[in-house]
Amino acid sequence: MQASKEYWASKVVNAAFEVHKNMGPGLLESVYETCMLKEFELQNIPVYAQVPVPIIYKGQTLDKDYRIDLLVGGEVLVELKAVEYVLPVHHAQLLSYLKLTDKQVGFLINFNVPLIKNGIKRFVNNYEGV
Repeated sequence: MQASKEYWASKVVNAAFEVHKNMGPGLLESVYETCMLKEFELQNIPVYAQVPVPIIYKGQTLDKDYRIDLLVGGEVLVELKAVEYVLPVHHAQLLSYLKLTDKQVGFLINFNVPLIKNGIKRFVNNYEGV
């Protein structure tokens, strides 16, 4: 039986709490990505890092792609940040990734916060292609 999006989503949140508890705020995004990967490995959770997302324009695949920080369980996108302020462009980035990949659930996680619960934002793709 394949795990649900909700199952993977809970694993993402739990891993973020564990990493933040151990590392705290103030490090580089790349450090948090490495720690998240290790946490998922320790929990036997399938995850891919820096997953390329091809850009298709008018039916043509362009010689440019984006990279998703983490793809958990093949279902949940995770975009990591270590910034003072999460900006609307960061929200738009994750929403665009959800649309481009046709995935339904994603997280924007900013580790540069005193309490990680304030740094986790869940997004749901309600986009229906035309």
